[in-house]
Amino acid sequence: MKHSNMIQEKLKNIRIEKGMSQEKMAKILSTGISSYSRKENGKSKIYDDEWEKLAKALDVPVEDLKGEAVSGIVHNENPIFNDNSGNYNQYFNLPNSILENLQDYIHLLKEQNELLKKEIESYKK
Repeated sequence: MKHSNMIQEKLKNIRIEKGMSQEKMAKILSTGISSYSRKENGKSKIYDDEWEKLAKALDVPVEDLKGEAVSGIVHNENPIFNDNSGNYNQYFNLPNSILENLQDYIHLLKEQNELLKKEIESYKK
Protein backbone atom coordinates (compact mmCIF):
# COMPACT_ATOMS: atom_id res chain seq x y z
CA MET A 1 0.00 0.00 0.00
CA LYS A 2 1.47 3.36 -0.97
CA HIS A 3 2.00 6.01 1.73
CA SER A 4 -0.68 8.34 0.31
CA ASN A 5 -3.23 5.51 0.31
CA MET A 6 -2.39 4.79 3.94
CA ILE A 7 -3.06 8.44 4.78
CA GLN A 8 -6.44 8.34 3.04
CA GLU A 9 -7.25 5.03 4.75
CA LYS A 10 -6.47 6.70 8.06
CA LEU A 11 -8.77 9.62 7.18
CA LYS A 12 -11.56 7.20 6.30
CA ASN A 13 -11.10 5.18 9.51
CA ILE A 14 -11.11 8.28 11.72
CA ARG A 15 -14.17 9.64 9.88
CA ILE A 16 -16.05 6.39 10.46
CA GLU A 17 -14.83 6.16 14.06
CA LYS A 18 -16.19 9.68 14.68
CA GLY A 19 -19.52 8.78 13.07
CA MET A 20 -19.18 11.28 10.23
CA SER A 21 -20.66 10.61 6.81
CA GLN A 22 -18.93 11.40 3.53
CA GLU A 23 -21.82 13.77 2.85
CA LYS A 24 -21.09 15.77 6.02
CA MET A 25 -17.37 15.84 5.24
CA ALA A 26 -18.13 17.04 1.70
CA LYS A 27 -20.21 19.91 3.14
CA ILE A 28 -17.32 20.87 5.44
CA LEU A 29 -15.09 21.17 2.37
CA SER A 30 -17.86 22.89 0.36
CA THR A 31 -17.69 20.19 -2.29
CA GLY A 32 -19.83 17.37 -3.63
CA ILE A 33 -19.92 13.85 -2.20
CA SER A 34 -18.26 12.33 -5.28
CA SER A 35 -15.47 14.92 -5.10
CA TYR A 36 -14.94 14.19 -1.40
CA SER A 37 -15.00 10.45 -2.07
CA ARG A 38 -12.23 10.86 -4.68
CA LYS A 39 -10.16 12.75 -2.11
CA GLU A 40 -10.74 10.10 0.57
CA ASN A 41 -9.87 7.32 -1.89
CA GLY A 42 -6.62 9.02 -2.92
CA LYS A 43 -7.78 9.81 -6.45
CA SER A 44 -7.73 13.59 -5.80
CA LYS A 45 -5.29 15.68 -3.80
CA ILE A 46 -6.28 16.97 -0.38
CA TYR A 47 -4.85 20.45 0.05
CA ASP A 48 -3.42 21.81 3.31
CA ASP A 49 -6.42 24.06 4.01
CA GLU A 50 -8.72 21.07 3.48
CA TRP A 51 -6.65 18.96 5.89
CA GLU A 52 -7.10 21.76 8.46
CA LYS A 53 -10.89 21.76 7.98
CA LEU A 54 -11.12 17.96 8.14
CA ALA A 55 -8.98 17.77 11.27
CA LYS A 56 -11.07 20.45 12.98
CA ALA A 57 -14.31 18.68 12.03
CA LEU A 58 -12.99 15.33 13.30
CA ASP A 59 -11.50 16.96 16.41
CA VAL A 60 -8.04 15.53 15.84
CA PRO A 61 -4.66 17.18 15.17
CA VAL A 62 -3.79 17.47 11.48
CA GLU A 63 -0.61 15.47 12.20
CA ASP A 64 -2.69 12.54 13.49
CA LEU A 65 -4.98 12.70 10.50
CA LYS A 66 -2.18 12.85 7.94
CA GLY A 67 0.09 10.56 9.91
CA GLU A 68 3.00 12.92 9.31
CA ALA A 69 4.92 11.56 12.29
CA VAL A 70 5.30 8.18 10.64
CA SER A 71 7.35 5.94 12.83
CA GLY A 72 9.38 2.85 12.84
CA ILE A 73 12.77 1.72 11.80
CA VAL A 74 13.82 2.25 8.24
CA HIS A 75 16.43 -0.23 7.08
CA ASN A 76 18.47 1.25 4.29
CA GLU A 77 19.59 -1.91 2.54
CA ASN A 78 20.00 -0.87 -1.04
CA PRO A 79 22.09 -3.53 -2.83
CA ILE A 80 23.10 -1.05 -5.56
CA PHE A 81 24.87 1.16 -3.02
CA ASN A 82 26.17 -1.60 -0.79
CA ASP A 83 29.48 -0.26 0.46
CA ASN A 84 29.76 -2.79 3.31
CA SER A 85 29.43 0.01 5.88
CA GLY A 86 26.52 -1.78 7.53
CA ASN A 87 22.85 -1.10 7.98
CA TYR A 88 21.53 2.21 9.26
CA ASN A 89 18.49 2.49 11.47
CA GLN A 90 16.53 5.73 11.46
CA TYR A 91 14.19 6.32 14.38
CA PHE A 92 11.23 8.66 14.25
CA ASN A 93 9.02 9.97 17.02
CA LEU A 94 5.52 8.56 17.00
CA PRO A 95 2.68 10.18 18.95
CA ASN A 96 1.04 7.74 21.37
CA SER A 97 -2.37 8.40 19.81
CA ILE A 98 -1.14 7.07 16.46
CA LEU A 99 0.52 4.08 18.12
CA GLU A 100 -2.69 3.27 19.99
CA ASN A 101 -4.76 3.62 16.81
CA LEU A 102 -2.41 1.28 14.97
CA GLN A 103 -2.47 -1.25 17.81
CA ASP A 104 -6.28 -1.13 17.88
CA TYR A 105 -6.36 -1.58 14.11
CA ILE A 106 -3.97 -4.55 14.29
CA HIS A 107 -6.14 -6.11 17.02
CA LEU A 108 -9.25 -5.62 14.89
CA LEU A 109 -7.53 -7.17 11.86
CA LYS A 110 -6.42 -10.18 13.92
CA GLU A 111 -10.00 -10.71 15.14
CA GLN A 112 -11.35 -10.47 11.59
CA ASN A 113 -8.64 -12.85 10.41
CA GLU A 114 -9.65 -15.45 13.02
CA LEU A 115 -13.32 -15.12 12.07
CA LEU A 116 -12.46 -15.63 8.41
CA LYS A 117 -10.34 -18.70 9.23
CA LYS A 118 -13.31 -20.20 11.11
CA GLU A 119 -15.61 -19.37 8.22
CA ILE A 120 -13.24 -21.08 5.78
CA GLU A 121 -13.08 -24.16 8.01
CA SER A 122 -16.88 -24.32 8.11
CA TYR A 123 -16.94 -24.38 4.29
CA LYS A 124 -14.42 -27.22 4.20
CA LYS A 125 -16.73 -29.44 6.27
